[in-house]
Amino acid sequence: MRSLLLALAGLTSLPVAAAPADTLAQRVLACTACHGQEGRAAPDGYHPRIAGKPAMYLFNQLVNFREGRRRYGPMVYLVDHLNDDYLREIAGHFATIDLPYPAPALARDATSLLALGETLAMKGDAARKLPACAACHGRALTGVAPAIPGLLGLPRDYLKGQLGAWANGQRRAHAPDCMADIARALTPQDVSAVAAWLSTRPVPVPAKAADALPAPLPQECGSVPR
Repeated sequence: MRSLLLALAGLTSLPVAAAPADTLAQRVLACTACHGQEGRAAPDGYHPRIAGKPAMYLFNQLVNFREGRRRYGPMVYLVDHLNDDYLREIAGHFATIDLPYPAPALARDATSLLALGETLAMKGDAARKLPACAACHGRALTGVAPAIPGLLGLPRDYLKGQLGAWANGQRRAHAPDCMADIARALTPQDVSAVAAWLSTRPVPVPAKAADALPAPLPQECGSVPR
């Protein structure tokens, strides 16, 4: 009995681990568990990069998950009870992180498919009233502050998946939902072509979002402030 008491007394003298610092960086580790260290993207190609994206874009996506316009269980669970001010803090935190991008994927598709992707991305298709990706996402395709994301540095399958989600209503945004309209006007070949071409483009250095577009948006988008 005496030896047991001595052993228990020894346990009480063990050092107690300090509690982690209550900082935003510590709290958002839940985000990096899926989106990669510092939000640089997960290697699975499904959880995208969030580091360096425009703050309002990130905030809009968090709100969309909370309010049911986007559906992905783990994201909904994380943000379901968070208020707008906290979501803005999270968005601002990741928006300020500046990390290098990995090399793009090697081009393995037919030249004709990649050429179609480049045409749609940079020029659009006036006959079908399809604006170019560059008309909204910036000439360099690195996004436009404060609310339009870049399209480079994203895996092909992720791009295809998001365009498909826009088209079938699994992903929505504030009305008028311009991306849903555009995605529904794309053929399966268009989607494959755009995703293939974008995924093989190198990300320029620096990769910051443009401050403004040189011309007004080709159509109204509810997620982008006027």
